[in-house]
Amino acid sequence: MKLNKMITALLPPPNWRIPVIILSAVLLGLVVLVLHIANATSYLSDNPRACINCHVMTAEYASWEKSSHARVATCNDCHVPQDNFFRTYAFKASDGLRHATMFTFKLEPQVIKIKEAGMNVVQENCIRCHQSLVHRSWLVRNVSLAMKENEDGKFCWDCHRETPHGRVKSLSAYPGARVPVPSPVLPGWLEKSISPNKNSRK
Repeated sequence: MKLNKMITALLPPPNWRIPVIILSAVLLGLVVLVLHIANATSYLSDNPRACINCHVMTAEYASWEKSSHARVATCNDCHVPQDNFFRTYAFKASDGLRHATMFTFKLEPQVIKIKEAGMNVVQENCIRCHQSLVHRSWLVRNVSLAMKENEDGKFCWDCHRETPHGRVKSLSAYPGARVPVPSPVLPGWLEKSISPNKNSRK
């Protein structure tokens, strides 16, 4: 009985129901379209091509693709926490939301620099993969940015600066790089219906 009252209270008045349904359908359609254009489901995978949905990341992708890490590690192996499922997807969600907001509103810098949370995660993952190769235990401490700033340790890439991205400044640093082009945004049927008009104008 209480459930029926709650549903009734949430429903719009009868004369507003059709406009509300139409408006809701339009909004839902826009949300689905934005998710499709942003290729949102690709971020759930570990495919490195998801990172180049935005052209700003192509230099990082190109330099990683030519590195030794490309044979054994994806972007997520280094840049996302790997200790448990919940932390992995919580980090992906927060990082992805920040990236999506920046790219949507054109706030991204020309050269992307890793943030503190990302630095700490990359350091964790360097240790996770390479701990057996490091012989002195003091080298495998998990250093945070705060510790580094207090000169209480170094990040792995302070010494291994060229691994795996090199000194990325822009894609022009990798002029021969063949970066995959993101797939078209428009559905095939719409692209076909538009293309005859393009040809007729020429």
